[in-house]
Amino acid sequence: MTLYRIGELAKAANTSERTIDYYTKLGLITPETRSMKNYRLYNHETLVALERINQLKHEKYTLEEIKSMMQKWNEAAPEADVSDKLAELEMQMQRLEREVKALEPMISGLKPGQASRALSALIPRGVACMEAIRLLLTQGPPM
Repeated sequence: MTLYRIGELAKAANTSERTIDYYTKLGLITPETRSMKNYRLYNHETLVALERINQLKHEKYTLEEIKSMMQKWNEAAPEADVSDKLAELEMQMQRLEREVKALEPMISGLKPGQASRALSALIPRGVACMEAIRLLLTQGPPM
C-alpha cells in the first residue's frame, strides 16, 4: 500500500500542503497512520477523495456540503467500487438538477407545442434511467 506524506499528497493531488492541513482539520480527509517521526501518512483513497472534493468545489458546493455528502457515501456501501459509482451518479444527478434550474427561464418562454415536444423526448429516457437505478439498488448484483 502506497502512503503519502503531506507534500507528496499535495503534489499528486495538484493542491497545496496548506489545503491538505485544512481538509484534515475539517475532517474531510484523515491520515491512515503516522510515521516513526510522527509525519501524517495518507493512503491512495485520500488522493481519490481529494479529486472528488475538487470536483465538487468546481461544481460550487460548500465544504460543509461536501463533508456531508462524503459521510453519506462512506456510510452507504462498504464496497469502494459501489460507493464510488453511486457517489458519481449522485453528483451527476445534482449537476443535472442545477442545469435544469438554469434552463427554467428559457423553458417557460417556449411555446406550448415546443415545450410539449421537448418534454415528450425527455420523459422516456429519464424514466428508464430512474428505473435502472431503482432496480440496481433494490435487487443488488445477480448471483
